[in-house]
Amino acid sequence: MKIKLSMDELFGELEASPAFHILPLTSDIAKEVYYLGATLRDPAGRVIVATARFHGLRLLTSDQRIIQSKTVSTVE
Repeated sequence: MKIKLSMDELFGELEASPAFHILPLTSDIAKEVYYLGATLRDPAGRVIVATARFHGLRLLTSDQRIIQSKTVSTVE
């Protein structure tokens, strides 16, 4: 399925949806990324995991490295 919206339109739609919320990267989340260390190799994965941990959220992922790390509660 190809998305036929511009990036501005896509993010506008997402931001208008009550089911979608972009969480900001804060200094507290950056600290959590640091505390995760090299547990996960992918820097983006570390930021996602740190954000979920900081906010007490379960992470919906198929990334086996994140699941196997057991650093965050996941929904597979």
